[in-house]
Amino acid sequence: MSATQIDDNLDEQLPPEPDEESETEVYRWRLSKNLVRRLDQYLVDRVGYLSRAEVQRLIKEGLVKVNGKPTKASYHPRQGDEVEMFAPPPPVSQLIPEPIPLDIIYEDEHLLAINKQKDLIVHPARGQWTGTLVNGLVYYGKKWSTAAGSWRPGILHRLDRNTTGIMLVAKSDEAHWRLARQFENRTIQKTYLAVVHGQPPLLGDVIDMPIGKDRYVREKQAVRKLENGGKPAVTLYQVLQTYKYSGEAPAQAAQDTGQNHSRPSSAMEQTFTLVKLSPKTGRTHQLRVHMAAIGCPIVGDTMYGGRVFESEGFRFDRQALHAYEITFVHPATLQTMTLRAPLPPDMTELLNRLSPVDAGFSPAAAGLAEHSRG
Repeated sequence: MSATQIDDNLDEQLPPEPDEESETEVYRWRLSKNLVRRLDQYLVDRVGYLSRAEVQRLIKEGLVKVNGKPTKASYHPRQGDEVEMFAPPPPVSQLIPEPIPLDIIYEDEHLLAINKQKDLIVHPARGQWTGTLVNGLVYYGKKWSTAAGSWRPGILHRLDRNTTGIMLVAKSDEAHWRLARQFENRTIQKTYLAVVHGQPPLLGDVIDMPIGKDRYVREKQAVRKLENGGKPAVTLYQVLQTYKYSGEAPAQAAQDTGQNHSRPSSAMEQTFTLVKLSPKTGRTHQLRVHMAAIGCPIVGDTMYGGRVFESEGFRFDRQALHAYEITFVHPATLQTMTLRAPLPPDMTELLNRLSPVDAGFSPAAAGLAEHSRG
């Protein structure tokens, strides 16, 4: 380890403001001690893909701030300083190909459809340059659209790290623009499946609640009035099946959403519901926020009041949310296509641990556990 790396290895890296639509990387650190070297040298050591000239240009343009204010490249950071930098993403040449398994549902010369697994980030961002879906795509092939930026080849839309299900990937810029236009015009129809705590008040309804950044937790979203920074958000839900469970009570959520959700503290009969969700807008964490807002947080979604499910050695500790179906117009043939991604094994096992109120219902019988193409 070089001397320039030793004196700041205890600096605290702070979380940036979440902005899933931005193509800018935001880095923030709090200094653990006074530094002998200049600010530009410090940042070059911290973000390896930027040259010193590039860092100096960012500083000159006011894209680097210390304690909220622009500063000079020659400044020597001091203990307690908060350094924030807005930088371009890493170039595509630095995307490392990795043999990440891809569950391919459909592929032709224009697009690819995959069933994204859990615990997989879609593209490199904020210090994580490996182990993403994009790294797997670069390994799989070289022909991808760069219309969304060279650092996220082929990517048209995203799913949260622990949300599973179907994603479309464009192989050419023309395919990208034609599909992206459908996303922008909201003509692409997306359907999700989720297992939630409790039972929604109706068998089907429209949730029309604006969503904005949470006032207290940086990484969260919340229902906010339009005049308080919320943006329109609409979700349709439909109850598919109600379940009962009489085993262990789920572990309590790690975070409290401020909602008045019931939290069983001992073994008792509990109610769960499998719901179909159709977002009509595309806000960050929209489905998770909306289900929590009607008192039915998604199982395993501890950020929004859901609880970890545990039963005789089985543990489900991620949000039980799956992008099941997508309908779109093919960018070349102009034919309407419907693709479906089967439920992942852990969600299927979760449902198998519950007792359906309708004894004849099962994910397989309902066609939710098989690949399907329309």
